[in-house]
Amino acid sequence: MLMALALKKKGKAGARRGNSSGQTARPGRQPKAVVPETAERRAGYPNLSWIETDPFYVQDRDFDYGERLGLPGEYPFTRGIHRDMYLGRLWTMRQFAGFGSAFETNRRFKYLLSHGETGLSVAFDYPTLYGYDTDDPHSEGEYGKCGVAVSSLEDMTVLFDGIPLDTVSTSMTINGPASVIWAMYLGAAEAQGVSKSRLRGTIQNDVLKEYIAQKSFIFPPAPSMRLVIDTFEYGMHNVPSWNTISISGYHIREAGSTAVQELAFTLADGLEYVRQGIERGLDPNLFVPRLSFFFNAHNDFFEEIAKYRAARRIWAREMKESFGLTSERAMKLRFHTQTAGCTLTAEQPENNITRVSIQAMAAVLGGTQSLHTNSLDEALALPTEKAVRTALRTQQIIAYESGIPNVVDPLGGSYYVEWLTDQMEERAYRIFDEISMYGGVIGAIERGYFQKAITESSYRYQKEVERKERIVVGVNEFTTDEPLEIPTLRLDPKGRDRQVARLRKLRRTRDRSKFESAMNRLRKIAEGEENTMPAILDAVRAKATLGEVTGVLRDVFGEYSEQQII
Repeated sequence: MLMALALKKKGKAGARRGNSSGQTARPGRQPKAVVPETAERRAGYPNLSWIETDPFYVQDRDFDYGERLGLPGEYPFTRGIHRDMYLGRLWTMRQFAGFGSAFETNRRFKYLLSHGETGLSVAFDYPTLYGYDTDDPHSEGEYGKCGVAVSSLEDMTVLFDGIPLDTVSTSMTINGPASVIWAMYLGAAEAQGVSKSRLRGTIQNDVLKEYIAQKSFIFPPAPSMRLVIDTFEYGMHNVPSWNTISISGYHIREAGSTAVQELAFTLADGLEYVRQGIERGLDPNLFVPRLSFFFNAHNDFFEEIAKYRAARRIWAREMKESFGLTSERAMKLRFHTQTAGCTLTAEQPENNITRVSIQAMAAVLGGTQSLHTNSLDEALALPTEKAVRTALRTQQIIAYESGIPNVVDPLGGSYYVEWLTDQMEERAYRIFDEISMYGGVIGAIERGYFQKAITESSYRYQKEVERKERIVVGVNEFTTDEPLEIPTLRLDPKGRDRQVARLRKLRRTRDRSKFESAMNRLRKIAEGEENTMPAILDAVRAKATLGEVTGVLRDVFGEYSEQQII
């Protein structure tokens, strides 16, 4: 159950709304101008979370600067988790990449690194996300289409061939079988002679989000949470610089939620992981600093900035006041951002460059630690090299030409931004209250609360687009009849055959005795209460495939079937 989430609606808004008789003000000065009664204004135009906004905002003299903002790098971290932010170090520039075989994706990784990418981000295909090998009947027709196929330690070794894992930070978007894929990555590092203590990166590993939005879950909630906490525990002691979870709002937003729902649902999930780790007996001051977050950067520029600022403040307060943590590192919410794939359009795809640029600037102004920029062609296919290079250049132009990184939290103190940050925070706590009524996150999942809320928000937005109450440039307004004229990526038509042949050879040539011994130990550990990570590592070292390891876990834990919500 969520801990004391309803009690902390503190402080007043950082600005009060302007109106026809309102006053403007400069920071720290008395209001001077009076807006005439006849001033034109929009009648409460709502943003993407349907928060009504006024045409201007003025200073709130009751605003408590110390409580609500503070300085960058200081509690409650509204203005950023580092005192110097990007003056000291730019955000990590990642491009989410993966398609076809490990060989093809390895070439894409090297291409991106050669063009200035500073961190890798791995996309896996859907069979891998569901814990199936490429030659499993469930994988038919899905090989390599939405990411790279990884079925074995051998595939993982090929994926990072020639890329020193002690010098690059790697993020992997994997959830249900995250502990197995992570074990393969650790095995690939061993093959390179790299110590676990030198590895940096993240496994997404956010199974709660899978039940809520992306739906690539495998096991029921209880054993799934056990596997997640196993990685927390193992990482604390063996891979100290690794983020063992990336608590993801991105997929919640892509499924159709509002920004407020993304904020609240994601933080509620994070608080549930903290609670479960504490129940395991882990010291939160030690494991919480390795929890990271992953947010969406959508179209409403200021709403997104306010969302990130509110997230930091809520997390810091809950860690300090609800959980009693003393570690300042544990109070700092670190997050990766990806621009919104759901906003990309197949119509006039060049427009997507502009959308991505605006979204990326919001992420940077909001204080992200890591960023992926989507490619212009992703509404049509996996991105081409030219498209992904353009997306990376977008980040580099923001970093080196815009001047945005030269000042820490440049929008801090903006009347509108502070008011909207407070609005996001207040509405997130209302949602926390609703989740608590279901007994917490898992109870709300089982009762369909999240699914219903996202469906209703998505439907409402779509109807507004259809009625042209929301304009999508090139889709429902400013359209053209020009033919589509951009190249798209084509996968190797023989790639699956080669992948299957390699996989079957691995099974024929491995040490059968060593394999069976490792699998028997894995089953025994899974049936008990010990940490599963050492047994999973031994299994992948014995050349067990992804499907074989998750097959044992399926036998022991069972599979989850989502209940129909009426």
